[in-house]
Amino acid sequence: MSSQVHEFSVEMTCEGCSGAAKRVLDKLGDKVSNVDIDLPNKKVTVTSVLSAEELTETLKKTGKEVTLIGSKSA
Repeated sequence: MSSQVHEFSVEMTCEGCSGAAKRVLDKLGDKVSNVDIDLPNKKVTVTSVLSAEELTETLKKTGKEVTLIGSKSA
């Protein structure tokens, strides 16, 4: 399965919020190859073999509001 780049809007207000997002994504191990968090713009970009739906559910474990912005092939 090929990797895709998924961009999410995540309601993050501080370093703790962005850290929580990074931690839940890191738990996915080698299914995630890159995570880029843009705290000022409240965006999380994830390169992964997982679907956007699976990543959305993972990010929702932080308790933050999560919206998929879009996906494209890596």
